Amino acid sequence: MSNSDKSLFTLHEHALEKEHELCPDCGEKLLIKNSKKGPFLGCSAYPDCQYTRPVVEHERIEDKVLAGSSCPECGHLLAVKQGRYGMFIGCTNFPECQHIEETHHQDDVNIACPKCSSGELMEKTNRYGKTFYSCDQYPKCKYVLNYPPVAETCPLCQWPVLVKRKMASGEVIICPEKKCTYKRKAL
Repeated sequence: MSNSDKSLFTLHEHALEKEHELCPDCGEKLLIKNSKKGPFLGCSAYPDCQYTRPVVEHERIEDKVLAGSSCPECGHLLAVKQGRYGMFIGCTNFPECQHIEETHHQDDVNIACPKCSSGELMEKTNRYGKTFYSCDQYPKCKYVLNYPPVAETCPLCQWPVLVKRKMASGEVIICPEKKCTYKRKAL
């Protein structure tokens, strides 16, 4: 075998070592099995023994207390924590205090909501980082735009808001109403 072939086998040796481990519950061999969520280690005595473990164990980050910070609700210290949606800043007095610092700043775009007329459109970010614009009267008003709003009235259907989109032909201003076909180049 050439030197280049040996490197292929040495890269993932640690994964093969885990296959020969013994089950901590019953002492049988652990096998690498597959599921729709990916590979995992499972006991060969299944279904009598239900022991499973992920092949790759993710490192858990300990909470880091932020010195000089205080929770606005209870006064305890704040800490950087890890949750299922990533890192966040929360109160160290959890679960008694459930305060979480706002990580995404919501900007007011100073455009009235065209659906309810009593609210204003706000720039928000979803948990995947995508920006959208919704009414600040949510959940009473559920109007949402996926593109930046423009404070102009549509000349065809008289809808009070247009949106700016980037397309292959360049930036265009279009009407967000599905029935309307208004479209023009952005200036």
